[in-house]
Amino acid sequence: MKTNSASPQDITPEHLAALLAEVAVQRSRRAFAELFKHFAPRLQSFATRQFGNEQTAMDLVQETMTNVWHKAHLFSPEKGSPTTWIFTIARNIRFDILRKSKKNQNDISAEELWPVLSEEMSDSDDEFAIDQTILLQEITSYYNQLPDAQREVIVSIYIEGKSQQEVSDELGIPLGTVKSRTRLALQKLRELITDHD
Repeated sequence: MKTNSASPQDITPEHLAALLAEVAVQRSRRAFAELFKHFAPRLQSFATRQFGNEQTAMDLVQETMTNVWHKAHLFSPEKGSPTTWIFTIARNIRFDILRKSKKNQNDISAEELWPVLSEEMSDSDDEFAIDQTILLQEITSYYNQLPDAQREVIVSIYIEGKSQQEVSDELGIPLGTVKSRTRLALQKLRELITDHD
């Protein structure tokens, strides 16, 4: 099962899944190199925005991709996209880094799990305009309480790493609607987390 190297516009979830399968089954360094080339810049941007520290961000990229190499056999296309799987690894590592930096490791409040929301969302299409540290794996019960339309937008932006414009195009809805659904979903989630605390 050998995949040819793809141009950026040809990198589909199916292609990424095939690369992960090559890494898992054949320990293919070429496939891993292609995965690294695709994900490292995205992970670097994600981590730099989280930590504000380039060295820590680079550490997160290295640790995430090392995990991808060793755990590729655990990836299941039926359970989610490669992007979802890899960013979940990154978020778990990020959470571990933050937890280790805390004096009281068990004393993590909703404010630390959830960024303080600004009243107005950025007009930028930057996929990281809203903090990507949502840690959906920590708040699944809250996330499942969202209306379907809001949950769909949140998954696309925060799990799959798409820009608001990409979500608008894919769902065939106005960009303003995407922003509105995102804002409402984040506010609802923050209320649920705060109430639980």
